[in-house]
Amino acid sequence: MSELIGHTPLFQLCTTETGSRLLLKLEQFNPTGSAKVRMAEQMLIEAERAGELRPGGHIIEPTSGNTGLGIAVAAIERGYRFTAVVDGHASKDKLRAMAALGARLVYAEGTGGPQTLERKRIANELAAAEEDAYRPDQHNNPGNQDGYRNLAHELLTDVFGDVDYLISSVGTGGSLCGTARELRRLGSRVSTVGVEPAGSAIFGPGGGEYWQTGGGNPEGFPLGSNIDYALIDEGVQVRDADAFATVRTLARHTGLLIGGTAGGAVHVALRRLAALPPRSTVVTIVCDAGEKYLDTIFDDDWMRARGLLDPEAEQEVERMLAGYAGPVPIPRADPVTVRDTAGTGVR
Repeated sequence: MSELIGHTPLFQLCTTETGSRLLLKLEQFNPTGSAKVRMAEQMLIEAERAGELRPGGHIIEPTSGNTGLGIAVAAIERGYRFTAVVDGHASKDKLRAMAALGARLVYAEGTGGPQTLERKRIANELAAAEEDAYRPDQHNNPGNQDGYRNLAHELLTDVFGDVDYLISSVGTGGSLCGTARELRRLGSRVSTVGVEPAGSAIFGPGGGEYWQTGGGNPEGFPLGSNIDYALIDEGVQVRDADAFATVRTLARHTGLLIGGTAGGAVHVALRRLAALPPRSTVVTIVCDAGEKYLDTIFDDDWMRARGLLDPEAEQEVERMLAGYAGPVPIPRADPVTVRDTAGTGVR
């Protein structure tokens, strides 16, 4: 499966009269349907090189789903056991898929929002009890950011120029910061906007409940080192209702199913696109697919029960999309040489 990771397509969602464009990097075309498979594999590779993960070892990690799916696939290929510490807040389809891939699921107790702190506590206890256990700690593992180096190269090859703005969700920080770090190393002048759920504590006061799984950082959970504020030019919070309204509207407008955190980032990008300098290229990393959320975001009863169903928010997204030119195909680029500030050159 590892040879199928990467080279995911770009989808041009819309353009402005001034030639600015919003491109979606569709990471759901990776194995497991998520960007997280990139960093999951890289964390294991680096752990093997460092001698932290030995043959036949046992990987133990708390996860809301997508990282767990990536580790499950990498563990199969590399011969490891895997225990995922999860909670009932995660997508049921993610949990079923991890189990189908042979992962052992251990549930953290609790109700309401994500049980992030409890998952971490349980994973640490389980790892401490086994001599051959390896705890990746995705929030602080350098392999998380390293796993997105190729994504940056793919973007610079496919956009026929530079990425002017990278607007993407932030959870562990790996995808946005890892991509931005490599883009800038290659000479890009990209500006970055990190997007988190309202209620998260990365860019603003936390403490509220939120339902954008895989994004944000609950109040009281220590920020990991992969959230590098030096690589994030601006942080923005988005309501669940707006993020999910964007997801639901995009599905009807384009036939494209994306996940909730990507919906939040696309919402921010749509609001800002018209005001950007002419001919700007804006990229949003769509970290996973909407098929994992058919029983939540796309279920009216589930949405209504949590006060998230907002027809006015969906109408606002419809108006934003109607104000732009619609999606058009992007021709594939031939390989190009991108300036490398380290002096080596790539491609």
